[in-house]
Amino acid sequence: MSTTVVDKNNDLKVSKLAENIIGSEIIKLAAEVNEKIKQGEKIYNLTIGDFNPKVFPIPTDLKQAIIDAYEDGQTNYPAADGMLELRQAVSKLLKDRGNLDYKTDEIVIAGGARPIIYAIFKALVDPGDTVVFPVPSWNNNHYTYLNNAKQVLIETSPSTKFMPTAADLKPHINTATLIALCSPLNPTGTTFRKNDLEEICDLILEENEKRELAGVKPLYLMYDQIYWELTHGETTHYNPVVLRPAMKNYTLFVDGISKSLAATGVRVGWSMGPKKVIEKIKSILTHVGAWAPKAEQLATATFLNNSASYVAFLDTIKRNINDRLVGFYNGFQGLKSDGFKVDAIAPEAAIYLTVQFSLHGQTTSDGTVLKTTQDVTKYILDEAKVALVPFYAFGASTDSSWYRLSVGTCKLEDVDSIIENLRVALKKLN
Repeated sequence: MSTTVVDKNNDLKVSKLAENIIGSEIIKLAAEVNEKIKQGEKIYNLTIGDFNPKVFPIPTDLKQAIIDAYEDGQTNYPAADGMLELRQAVSKLLKDRGNLDYKTDEIVIAGGARPIIYAIFKALVDPGDTVVFPVPSWNNNHYTYLNNAKQVLIETSPSTKFMPTAADLKPHINTATLIALCSPLNPTGTTFRKNDLEEICDLILEENEKRELAGVKPLYLMYDQIYWELTHGETTHYNPVVLRPAMKNYTLFVDGISKSLAATGVRVGWSMGPKKVIEKIKSILTHVGAWAPKAEQLATATFLNNSASYVAFLDTIKRNINDRLVGFYNGFQGLKSDGFKVDAIAPEAAIYLTVQFSLHGQTTSDGTVLKTTQDVTKYILDEAKVALVPFYAFGASTDSSWYRLSVGTCKLEDVDSIIENLRVALKKLN
C-alpha cells in the first residue's frame, strides 16, 4: 500500500502584495544569459548594472581598511543612523565635491541605495498617494507598488536624451506626493541640463508655496545621484539643492559608494535631506535592520577622508569606463554609417550607453520575421552572442527599440569583437 503525498505549496495563500509582485526583469534576462553560458556558449553579457571585480576592483586602500576593521573586531551593531565617523566623512565629501552643506544629523547610512529608496517611499508616501516618474528608469514602478501608491509614468524620448522636462511633469504636479528623478540616469547614462533641472525645481517650489498656504503635505523630490561622480568628458552633474537652495526642504538624495567605487557588494549607501524626514527614515531602517556593516562603514569613512586616494581612484575608473563607452559609441556610429539600422546616444555618465536596434519587421536568414522587441533581443543574443537590456524592462513601451548597454563587466579588448559580432548578425537580416 502506498501513500500519495500531495504538494500543496502552489495552493498556499499569501498577501495580495506578494501574490502580485513582479520580479526584476533584468535579473530574469540575466538568468537566461547565464543558462547559455552554462551550456558552453561564449556570451558577451552587457546586461547587469554591476562591475566584474576582476576588471573593476574596489580601491586597494578601501579593501585593506575593511580587512583592518574586521581584524579590529568591528563586528557588532553599527549606530542606527550610521557610524558618526562615516556621516562626518560623507558630510565633508558632499561639501568639498558637491557644494552641498549637510550636517551629520541630516545624513543617514544604509546597506546600499535600495533600502534608502524603500525608506524614502515609506517615509513620504501614503497608500493611494501618487508618485510621478519618467520611464525608462530603474525600479520606481516596483517601489511604488510596494508602497500601494498610484504611479504616473512619463515616457521620455531620445529628443531629450530620455531626460524628463518641466513640461512633462507639469500636468501631474498638483496631484503628486513624490517625484522620483535620477541623474545620471539609469538606464541611459545621460544627465540633466542645468536649465531643465532648474525649471523642474521652480515647478516644485511653486507648487509647494500653494500647499504651504493650504496646510497640506508638500511635494517631495527623490533625487537619485548614485552615479554623480562618474561623469565623462565635458558633462557636468547638477543637483536641485545647489541650483535652488530652497529645494533643500523638499529633496531626499540617494547616494553611496556602489557605483563610484565599483563597490556594489560592499553595501554602503546614504541619503541626505530635511532633518525630520531623515529621522523618520532612520526609524524605518531601524525596524528593517538594513544597516551597512559596521566594518565597511568605518573603512569607507577612512577611505573617503583620504581625498588623494579617492580622487586618484575616480580618475582611473572614469577613464577606464569612458574608454569602453566611447569605443562602443564609435562602433555603433560605424555600423550606422554602413547602413545598418542602429544608433547610439553619445555617452555622458555612469556605466551605460543608450543604443538602438530598429530591426522590427526585418527577416532573418531562415525567414523568421522580427515582429517584437523580444524577437530583436533574442536575435541579438542568439546570433551576435550579445546580451542587452531593452528599455521596456525599465518601464518604457514594449515596442521601444532602445536598449541599455552596460560596460561594468566588459574588457576593453572585447569592444571590437562585440561590434564585429553585431555586424555579422546584422548582415544576415533582410
